[in-house]
Amino acid sequence: MSVCWIIYNGSLISEKFIDQAELVAEAAERAGVGARIMKNNDAVMDLSADMDLPDFAVMLDKDILLGYFLKSRGVPVYNDPAIIDLCDNKAKQYIALASAGLPMPATIIAPKVYPAFSIRKSGYFEKVLERFGLPMIIKEGHGSFGMKVYLIETEEQFYEKVEALRGIDFVFQEFVESSRGRDIRVNIVGGEIVAAMYRESKTDFRANITNGGEASPIELTEQQKVIAIAAARATGAIFAGVDLLFDIDEQPLVCEVNAAAHIRNILNVTGINVADAMIAYILEDVR
Repeated sequence: MSVCWIIYNGSLISEKFIDQAELVAEAAERAGVGARIMKNNDAVMDLSADMDLPDFAVMLDKDILLGYFLKSRGVPVYNDPAIIDLCDNKAKQYIALASAGLPMPATIIAPKVYPAFSIRKSGYFEKVLERFGLPMIIKEGHGSFGMKVYLIETEEQFYEKVEALRGIDFVFQEFVESSRGRDIRVNIVGGEIVAAMYRESKTDFRANITNGGEASPIELTEQQKVIAIAAARATGAIFAGVDLLFDIDEQPLVCEVNAAAHIRNILNVTGINVADAMIAYILEDVR
């Protein structure tokens, strides 16, 4: 019997992370694979020691170094750590999405500013304000569940936030008013759409369920399908949770691609367990 590791982060105490791992482990067991749920810190990355390794690993965490370590030992890792690395930094990800010609909100990558210094008087920020106006979105490179995404409505908020983010990767982005509080999550496995749901919040500009949004099943349009699959392909993500916004004509815009997308909510909403498709893809790929 082949054996896999299902890896989540040991420092995160929320039950949603172990639940995600259990969903994937149960799918592996149904497929006849021995599954070991592991915290990322259960694996000691001792570069000079041998260790018992699995036939493959499912990386539900963003411990990119652990992914690279396992890959260096010959273990197939899903998603590949380079993909997780790309998707985990939204600034890097938007560069890849734009290079693929995908429709997305207008975006400016913020320049690197060292924490002890400032470009406040350089005139740069005035150019950003002139380009997007207010409100606009400021989004940190690293963040999940809609966290570290800020709706900036005043110049005071703008300058306060850019000064607070010195030393941190972030982007400026146009605020898509037509999609306020609503989006679509599309789960893709191996270039094929497995499940999708519509999310809407009455109380927040973000639609994430974690922030109070509600979800329902949705029948995707052909354009939404094409854009979602193309977005996953642009990042290289085998397993992807693609978030789509609505432009003023209700056409899709790519909000972002998640390489470690949670699957409990979409299971509850649609009845589709994405984990089964994930394990089926891996078993075919490692043959």
